[in-house]
Parts: sequence; structure tokens; C-alpha cells
Amino acid sequence: MQPTRNTLSENIRAQSVGLLNKHLAAAIDLQAQMKQAHWNVRGPGFIAIHMLFDKVAIEAAGYADLIAERAGGLGGTAQGTVQNAAERTFLTRYPFGIANEKDHVFAVSGALAAFGESTRDAITEAATYGDPETADLFTGISRGVDQQLWLVESHMAPQ
Repeated sequence: MQPTRNTLSENIRAQSVGLLNKHLAAAIDLQAQMKQAHWNVRGPGFIAIHMLFDKVAIEAAGYADLIAERAGGLGGTAQGTVQNAAERTFLTRYPFGIANEKDHVFAVSGALAAFGESTRDAITEAATYGDPETADLFTGISRGVDQQLWLVESHMAPQ
């Protein structure tokens, strides 16, 4: 840990940095998965979904930045390389070979749901060991992920 005048104990800061780096890896993966969908989607609703996936990728990049900056602000090191993300992500591997917009919407919504669920768990975890600011950061990210999930799932046919 780097020296800081942050008044949280080093133990709390170290726990938060670990939690943040776990989610940083997944946020980087999420952004890459959204770009994969953006580049490869095909179908009658192409332009709307193509642009939506690009917007979701931009949001995911923003989540990664917020997470990495919080880790650094706590005196930790943001572990944001692609290699680290590939090794540590908890998201399911994005399927190659799909083009159909319905299949991409299904895959993208699954990745968003998994990331959203983990951020909700992170809210509780950070609050439990005494870092309300990191919990608040995850609350904001969770709210954003839920909105992106709603926008993506709106492209699914009602049942």
C-alpha cells in the first residue's frame, strides 16, 4: 500500500482495494464484451442495438475508471491490465460466432446481470468491514448497471 492520509485503517483499505480490483477486472471484461457485441451484431434492429452496445461499453469503461481511481485513492494499486482482467474476471466468457441480435442481447444481458449482482454483493461487503465510501461507489455503479440492463432487455420480445 502507498502512504496516504486517508483515515481508514490500512486493513480496511487493503480489503477495499482487493474488492475493487476484483471488480476492475470484471469491468474491463464487461467493456470488452460490449465491444464484441457492438462489432458483431446483425439483424433488422442493427443500428439501434449497435449504438446501444457502444453506449453500454462506454458506461463500463466509466465503471472501470471509478473503481481504479478509488483503489488508487486508498493507497492501493489498480490492477487494470488486460492480462489481469482475463485471469481474474468472474464473468462468463462471451460467445464467439454469434451474429443474431437476439443472441447478442441475451449474452449482453447475462454479463450485465452478473456484474450487477456482484456489485450489489460488494456494497454489503464494503459496508460490513467499514468502508461506506466504497460501498457508495458500488451503489452508484449498481444503479447504472441496472439501467443499462433495462435498456438492453427492452430489445427482447415480451413473453
